[in-house]
Amino acid sequence: MEQQWSGAHGRQAVRWVFLGSGVATACWAPMVPYAKTRLALGDATLGLILLALGGGGMVLMPLSGMLVRRWGSRPVMMLSGATLCITLPTLALAPSAMTLALALFAFGALIGMLDVSMNAQAVAVEARSPKPVMSSFHGFFSLGGLLGAGLMSALLWVDVPLWLCALMVGCGVTLLVLGQWRRLLPSAADKGRGDAHFALPRGVVIILGILCFIAFLAEGAILDWSAVFLRFSRDVSVSLAGLGFALFSLTMTVGRLSGDWLTSQLGPVRLLRWGALLAAAGYVLALATPWAALSLIGFMLVGLGLANLVPILFSAAGRLPDMAPSMAIAAVSTLGYAGLLAGPAGIGGVAELTSLATALALIAVALVIVALSAAVVRR
Repeated sequence: MEQQWSGAHGRQAVRWVFLGSGVATACWAPMVPYAKTRLALGDATLGLILLALGGGGMVLMPLSGMLVRRWGSRPVMMLSGATLCITLPTLALAPSAMTLALALFAFGALIGMLDVSMNAQAVAVEARSPKPVMSSFHGFFSLGGLLGAGLMSALLWVDVPLWLCALMVGCGVTLLVLGQWRRLLPSAADKGRGDAHFALPRGVVIILGILCFIAFLAEGAILDWSAVFLRFSRDVSVSLAGLGFALFSLTMTVGRLSGDWLTSQLGPVRLLRWGALLAAAGYVLALATPWAALSLIGFMLVGLGLANLVPILFSAAGRLPDMAPSMAIAAVSTLGYAGLLAGPAGIGGVAELTSLATALALIAVALVIVALSAAVVRR
């Protein structure tokens, strides 16, 4: 017999799951320069390996949407969250480029499954809430990013072995996610009727997916390349190179925790447009100045600008009348994760031919395209 669901407790449980997902995802950022140095990887090779992170998510996201539609989001969240304590340490222990790629694929697949299921739960919870709450959920994901990157950097600063850092954080995230089982919406609340099946994205879903592609690309570039940029282009020490992602996560957290209020004041179209332009300006500042401090400020502006792009796009997908929310979110997320799939290799390839700064500058151009297309979320 399912325990009666409590709205306030249920919303807080979803926030904790988003927090755990953010912590787990962010742990990879400080590990990138260690992997690059330990395995003697060039930019192009590292970019190809980083393909696996988005590739794992893309492979499992459509399946995750089907599983949520068939079984509900809660058991899918529990399954993906329970395995993070295993996959995170493998990222630190991988002895070769190939094993690192395989570990990243598995990690990306589990993060992708958790992403689809927790956002499907968030859409269902928001539908039962008296006011918008999606941005606050994603705010806790960003808070998790801040905590994850900051905690990993602090542990590494005091010379805790990398594998032990990853194991400690992974186990903590697993316990946090599993601890929310009783307070989440029961499985029957958000699973679909009839047989779950894969549906190709179409119409406005494709447009939302393309915009999500750019947003994920812009976020993923900070996750995968900010530490490398600070270490090798701005001469920041390897133990502090994760600070760029931590500050990015800080401003993204502030932006998302205030995002529900901003959406009600500005509307989703204007918030999406001005957020994309602010993120583009942050990239320009980070790349055009030779000082590490200004680069860090630029990354902070990127986080503030990007803060509400993905919540707005996911909310728009969840409101589409002709597609189940879990399937629409899975489709948009899959297209978005293509940004994580193509982005690292593309950035690495362009960096090899020109420079990392030039490669990252192309993302600023793509964000201008998002600003010009903002009216689509009005639908």
